[in-house]
Amino acid sequence: MNATGLPNDDTAEMLRDSLRGFFKAHWAAGGGKERPSPDDICPIWRKLIGQGVAALGSGRDEGGLREILVVMAELGRAACPVPMWPTALANFALSGARADAAVDLLEQLHAGTAVAAFCFGARDPDAGAGSICIDGRHATGVLRFVEAAGATHLLVAVDAFRLALFQLDAPGIFLAPTRAMGAWGLCEVRLDSAPLTLLPLESGDLDDLRLKAQIALLARAHGAARRAFELAVDYARERHQFGQPIGKFQAIQHKLADCLIALEGTSLILDHAARLHDIGDRNWRYFADCAAGFGGDALRHVSLETQHTLGAIGYAEEHEAAQHFKRVHLDTVALGGTPSARRRLASYVLDRGGAPLPQYDLGPAGNALREQVQRWLDQNWSGARKAAFDEQPFEKREFDADFARDIGKTGWIGLGWPKEFGGQGRSPLEQIAFMETMEQGEAPRIGASIQANALMMFGTPEQQQKYLPEILCGEAMHGMGYSEPQAGSDLAALRTSAVQDGEHWVINGQKIWTTTWWGKYMFLAARTDKNAKPAHAGISMFIVPMSAPGITIQPASTMYDGTFANIFYDDVRIPLENLVGEVNGGWKVLTGALAFERGLVGGGIVLKVAHAFEQLRRHVMAAAGDRPPPGQDPIVRDKMATLACEIEVGRQLMMHCAELAANGVTPPEYGAISKVYSGELMERFGEAALDILGMRAAVSEQMPGAIDNGRFEQNLRHSLMWVISIGTNEIQRSLIAQRGLGLPR
Repeated sequence: MNATGLPNDDTAEMLRDSLRGFFKAHWAAGGGKERPSPDDICPIWRKLIGQGVAALGSGRDEGGLREILVVMAELGRAACPVPMWPTALANFALSGARADAAVDLLEQLHAGTAVAAFCFGARDPDAGAGSICIDGRHATGVLRFVEAAGATHLLVAVDAFRLALFQLDAPGIFLAPTRAMGAWGLCEVRLDSAPLTLLPLESGDLDDLRLKAQIALLARAHGAARRAFELAVDYARERHQFGQPIGKFQAIQHKLADCLIALEGTSLILDHAARLHDIGDRNWRYFADCAAGFGGDALRHVSLETQHTLGAIGYAEEHEAAQHFKRVHLDTVALGGTPSARRRLASYVLDRGGAPLPQYDLGPAGNALREQVQRWLDQNWSGARKAAFDEQPFEKREFDADFARDIGKTGWIGLGWPKEFGGQGRSPLEQIAFMETMEQGEAPRIGASIQANALMMFGTPEQQQKYLPEILCGEAMHGMGYSEPQAGSDLAALRTSAVQDGEHWVINGQKIWTTTWWGKYMFLAARTDKNAKPAHAGISMFIVPMSAPGITIQPASTMYDGTFANIFYDDVRIPLENLVGEVNGGWKVLTGALAFERGLVGGGIVLKVAHAFEQLRRHVMAAAGDRPPPGQDPIVRDKMATLACEIEVGRQLMMHCAELAANGVTPPEYGAISKVYSGELMERFGEAALDILGMRAAVSEQMPGAIDNGRFEQNLRHSLMWVISIGTNEIQRSLIAQRGLGLPR
């Protein structure tokens, strides 16, 4: 437990490990059977009750929603259909009750002498779930899709404030097993004047209870999907076709990398919703809907791709993956599934004036810095100054030298730098606070973080003293001279050469697609050993003053209205001391510097999308002439809800990268997950904005009638750069598969 009395990450991990060991000792997947019977389920449930899981959610010290989701995920992984979620709902609904029937039921559930089933009946968003009609103390009706195998009691939602309790061995109650998705486990319950006891809901309301049930089922689906995915990854390592493991094929690697991204995103958003619930933050409902709105489709897609990877072996009924496929689909469709969650999200962001995306708690220091930066922007980047900047074409808005010098006076360019280099040594969460506020203020970009990292890690004291202060005060920008006509993603193929001649290095070659071509310096990769094996072992890094003789710059326009340049280096002479790191050690310099930035790249992109979403939301809620607001269109509402939950998944990936960075360095594969997801989210956002707003959103900047000066269409064109630059998403997927999943190179 942490200081709040809530489970911390170590506690959750201990619970997860304990359950995994328990199931390994006591339960084969599905009990080793295609159709586990109550005789199989009841003994394992009693053993789990002995572990304390039946009391979770009861308001005691045992734990809350977060721990319930951990248990549900492990049950999904083990294909163990014990009545965990109905028991947890009973705890949430009835804890603190004074009614004898409620007290007795909870005592029996916690002792294992009663087993609960739960049904929302007419309150279920699924119209096929059935309903009951109550006449005094009896009920008649049909309830479907009930997990009632082995249950002794059934709780049914009657209205927003009451539950009906049935003893399933009472007269007038008939259970018929239902085969769904080719699996057994659900029942149809027929009531014919069946006796009942009405119980008041003691805590929360029925909508909250249903939402908890939905994300509990989603957690179980996640556990099932994750287990099947792991089986597929193992199979891809072992299965040979065409003389090599199938996991070596790029198609399989990228398929599984996408699955991992979806699984990680679902896991993080589920955990965040549960954390907020357990500390009493009202935004837990929004994030729970985001989890359901994203996770339902994502997990079903993972289950499909898992089966594709396994091939014919996976759809053999005796294969474990078949059970998980069924579980994923059943649990993500239940209780209205993704569509109902997205309808609620649309209402949240669009109805009654709409609500902005929730602001994240970045800790006391991060929250304080957020406010401090906002005050600075209000004083230094607003009014006529910002308006004049905004009136310029985009290519003039990529950088503002005066702004860079002004913000350089604050020291924030070195926000995350170690203090020994003149930085502020701020945490990753504080860096996110700064990035977020700058993005919302639409401030120009600043700094040269990758190059600064390289100098701090590999530069000589003299280089650090010369170049770092210039970067810190906003006086110097460094471009990155990496790509060449024959060396893009395959940077080891670069041909630009650096040859030592006395006290100088002489550089010859061509660099392409260089964006910061107008900077004071170029951080340039060049070959110093043409015979090195492997090829990347012969690369060195240099700082090249862009005023040096022999440099020819040929600027060109990008399709997003920015600029980059082809740069030719012809016998460019630079001093020997401009080498950064060791001779032939450039690959280490390059990758080492990127490691510190990789986790923040995706975060920077998703913050751009989050800000653009707020601008789009404003237009969607506004009427256009005599036409109703686009936000009244069901298709538009679904698109906006989809974007909202996808943005939250991106922000969760960003926050997790920050957490990893605070504990060291973000693993390359996790930074790649965030970058791939966020870059492609930016593309999807741009496409959705055009669909929603139509041709007027396609009108470019400085044209009459352009919405927000062409913001949305320009963002779409700009999004391509984020998918391609800093390592294309295809390269990133290969990195995820090889480094994160252990698939062969």
